[in-house]
Amino acid sequence: MKIAVAKGDGIGPEIMEAVLKIFNANNVPLEYEVVEMGKWVFDKGFSNGMTPEAQQTIENLGILFKGPMETPKGKGVKSVNVTARKTWNTYANNRVFQTLHGVDTVFSKVGIPIDLTIVRENIEDTYGGIEHMLTNDVALSRRFITRGGSAQVIRYAFDMAAKKGARRITCGHKANIMKLTDGMFLETFYEIAKEYPQLKADDVIVDDLCMKLVTRPDLFDVVVLTNLQGDIVSDLCAGLVGGLGFAPSANIGDHICIFEAVHGTAPDIAGKNIANPTALLLSGIAMLRHLGLMEHAATIENALLYTLEQGIHTGDFGDKSTPSLNTTQFSDAIIGNLGKLPKANPKALLPNQPIEHKVEKLTQNPMMDTTFHGETKIAGIDFFVESIEQPAPIAEKAKQLESDKFKLINISNRGTQVWPTGSVYTNLVDSFNIRFEAKEGITLTQKDTIELTLKASEIFKICSTELLNQFGEKKGYSLAQGQ
Repeated sequence: MKIAVAKGDGIGPEIMEAVLKIFNANNVPLEYEVVEMGKWVFDKGFSNGMTPEAQQTIENLGILFKGPMETPKGKGVKSVNVTARKTWNTYANNRVFQTLHGVDTVFSKVGIPIDLTIVRENIEDTYGGIEHMLTNDVALSRRFITRGGSAQVIRYAFDMAAKKGARRITCGHKANIMKLTDGMFLETFYEIAKEYPQLKADDVIVDDLCMKLVTRPDLFDVVVLTNLQGDIVSDLCAGLVGGLGFAPSANIGDHICIFEAVHGTAPDIAGKNIANPTALLLSGIAMLRHLGLMEHAATIENALLYTLEQGIHTGDFGDKSTPSLNTTQFSDAIIGNLGKLPKANPKALLPNQPIEHKVEKLTQNPMMDTTFHGETKIAGIDFFVESIEQPAPIAEKAKQLESDKFKLINISNRGTQVWPTGSVYTNLVDSFNIRFEAKEGITLTQKDTIELTLKASEIFKICSTELLNQFGEKKGYSLAQGQ
């Protein structure tokens, strides 16, 4: 089976060489086609950090094994890591965090075992990178959470949890504040949970989750979160088991999957042959299991665990009273321990069941189906306007726009209502939201809202507008604080 390999930047090439050396020593039946990705590709003028040939190769093979990559700073380009995940719709980021004997942490010292899987939505949220300056002082980031995207990652999390025999699956969220976005994610979680009655499904607010993870991480099993929250929580969990140097990462999609180390490129030690390859090796082991190479994965993981149990370490961890090994020596030690079993948590040597990873050739972009087929109506419109006036004079101007179809509901600033009621102690910025809703018994059309927008533009500088949609009896928009 052939896979694509991107060696990465900084320490990437040397840790990739170490991992592939271990694979070859275990006769892993893979061929590697090296592709051009990373900072040096940006520097050659490819704005997405990969050559067209690299993209085509990855789309042909379906599996990318990649080292850490750097995105140039200050050049207006997007992260190659995020671009790769989004381009190929690897919607689920799966990161497993386990106690590794030989890697001391506050939890290992008191005998609290950690075996956590964080599943992070990988495509949506603020990672869409859709931002606008509404005024010179007000920046807007759009946070997209979709029902279809939420269902993809949550269903993956439930399937994975069921297969691994998990005892609990938890949804981390902030639906108490972001009632529509995180609310949709949480609602989708419980809808899918009905299909898995054998799993205990529950939820926890993300800040409470973080507190519980750093006090009793052993209480959790599988946790699924939205993109930004999942990014933060997964790095927090890496800290529980020794750091990002021990944190594997798998990005799973329906057609293409990416297995990578998520730590940095460490340019200060690049080329010195002292980097720790463990995170990339663990990511590679996850890739082997994904491809059905179970025996190879277990043999290599057992050799790694045995090596760590013996106190063998690179310079970034371990007993400082014993000599540290360089990258080559550390990988050679693992090779020398192939076939040996660790005392703690040895992995079962299941037979190989190779899965040929075939990429379906698509002729058009897949469209995720909507689950709502009821009545949708326009309930009103929000105008985001630029102004340095006080709320009362803004309201007097806005009242000129009232008609037999529209009524002025309220004015807010940074999400807090400032008219018709509010407080003079609310600090203002130069961007206000003026909300109009349909009068009782009126059915609005999009043409109505466009005509109102044209009239409003004669009075205000409109920075942005949003339709107020209603789905059946459910409002598709949030209220202002204090409304």
